[in-house]
Amino acid sequence: MNPPSALSASPTSAASSSSTASPLSPTSAEPAELSAPSAPPVTSRLAVAVVGLGTMGTGIAEVLARGGHQVIGIDVSDAATRRAATRFEASTARAVARGRMSAAERVGALARFRTSVALTDAAAADLVIEVVDERYATKREVITALDRIAKPGAILATGTNALSVTGLAAETARPDRVLGLHFFAPAQAMRLVEVVSTVLTSPEATAAVMALVRGLGKEPVPVGDRPGFIADGLLFGYLNRAAAMYEAGYATREDIDAAMRLGCGLPMGPLALLDLIGIDTATTVLDAMYEAGRGRPHAPAPVLRQLTAAGLLGRKSGRGFYTYAAPGDPAPVPDARPPGGARSPAADGRRVRTVGVAGSGTMAAGIAEVCATAGLNVVLTARSPEKAGSALARMAASLDRSVAKGRLTPGQRDEAVARVTPAGSYDALAGADLVVEAVAEDLPVKRRLFRTLDEVCRPGAVLATTTSSLPVVAIARATARPQDVVGLHFFNPAPAMRLVEVVRTVLTADDVVATAHQVAGRLGKHAVDCGDRAGFIVNALLFPYLNDAVKMVQDHYATVDAVDTAMKLGGGYPMGPFELLDVVGLDVSLAIERALHEEFRDPGLAPASLLEQLVSAGCLGRKTGRGFREYGAR
Repeated sequence: MNPPSALSASPTSAASSSSTASPLSPTSAEPAELSAPSAPPVTSRLAVAVVGLGTMGTGIAEVLARGGHQVIGIDVSDAATRRAATRFEASTARAVARGRMSAAERVGALARFRTSVALTDAAAADLVIEVVDERYATKREVITALDRIAKPGAILATGTNALSVTGLAAETARPDRVLGLHFFAPAQAMRLVEVVSTVLTSPEATAAVMALVRGLGKEPVPVGDRPGFIADGLLFGYLNRAAAMYEAGYATREDIDAAMRLGCGLPMGPLALLDLIGIDTATTVLDAMYEAGRGRPHAPAPVLRQLTAAGLLGRKSGRGFYTYAAPGDPAPVPDARPPGGARSPAADGRRVRTVGVAGSGTMAAGIAEVCATAGLNVVLTARSPEKAGSALARMAASLDRSVAKGRLTPGQRDEAVARVTPAGSYDALAGADLVVEAVAEDLPVKRRLFRTLDEVCRPGAVLATTTSSLPVVAIARATARPQDVVGLHFFNPAPAMRLVEVVRTVLTADDVVATAHQVAGRLGKHAVDCGDRAGFIVNALLFPYLNDAVKMVQDHYATVDAVDTAMKLGGGYPMGPFELLDVVGLDVSLAIERALHEEFRDPGLAPASLLEQLVSAGCLGRKTGRGFREYGAR
């Protein structure tokens, strides 16, 4: 955003706060001539001023103009307004080329947008939205100037995502008509808009802005005034933890980003997203959140301050966590930065022709399936022939579904099944080159199994555990060959999820880690390196975010539906946090969160009491028919 000092203007008449008309009274009763195809037809035009024409401000102006409203964009210089007009024209031209609006609709939108360098040109607006720099002093200067300029019935909206809307409102003579209007980037594409009411905002003002947002084809979510609101309140804690994980050298930037994309289905990894947001912007947001709540998760990781001080702000400066060919370029380029974190060793891996799978559940059957379809011979073992047979039947049914969907031919399905030998005794694993354990997530159970594997398996066989939260080294020490033990954390469902976390302990041999990478590659998986600590990469970043979401509902700040909507529409998440918790199982989630809290002793990681209460009540999610939502009898 451009510097705001030049946005200050000489005051005109003082604004009255006694208007009884609708805060967003239209400037004309005529219906809009054109509207964006994704938005419902608007029934009246409003005059809207957007103050600050950076990327976000210009995007908001475009959304409003395409929605049929008359928009004036205001910034500090002719150069800034020319850049905004050029971006507006280019964006609408792309929309026409992609079939998202017609040429006639584009002409109408362009006609409804004009620019100015005079703040006094906001005087006739029904709604004024400021989108200037995310600094409190800057926004206060602009909001108070607009309060003097805007007509009495106008609503003033701040685009802040972290600063106090209440504080800004209190600086004006119309606190009942000041609220937050938080769009997400890019505003043209992202459907979520957080409408932030303070204790001073009138219900009529909130209702009017909610209706306006719906008329633009967006999804308004009403929230209270606290730093970050819903989406950024959850997102930035997660981003901060990822930055701290990288700074600690636990994993490389590439592995952290790949893990969260492939393990959680996110559109971007956290470090790439920080580069996109701007590392300075992220630091400012985190600072504001920390000042409000003093929560450790929002104390900016030192690496964020260091990068900001060095001018390495992400894409916009050409370098942040990644390096870019030029400022603004979206694609990172190779650089000489020391990668840090765990890396796959240069050693050669051991030969693997036969894989043993110990277990009979969904994960065991899935791992057997991916190994068999990759051409490996598989020995699928369980505690009884019946359990082993059931696991094979589960695998065969999954392959049948792949045939039905055209992913496999019937012949490929038959070949995969033929490669799997079920066995009701772990003695059948004697000839396996790699044995993958997929039994219950219980340390004594896993240790007992590994003692058995140590006795049964040939010397030199690699022994792998699929644990998602237990210490791998504690499992390895149950054997006389801890150097041969490695973590291979597959994600569920194993045939579909591409990520595998390779977890080495302080005792794991280099060639064992290399073997794990080679096998993952043969299975078509993307392997990332992790050290042996609770949560590895994915769960260590995912479950604190889920826990923070529960605390948000527990504190009565937002509803389950509002949080899920905010994260899906504002963050691009495939599932909201409560949808995901109910699918994973609240008991499983609580166990992981307890493991993280025990490992790191961070008070912020203590499981939410609401989650503990639901588990105690037997409300475990979909599998019991009730968790954060009800699903009917099970």
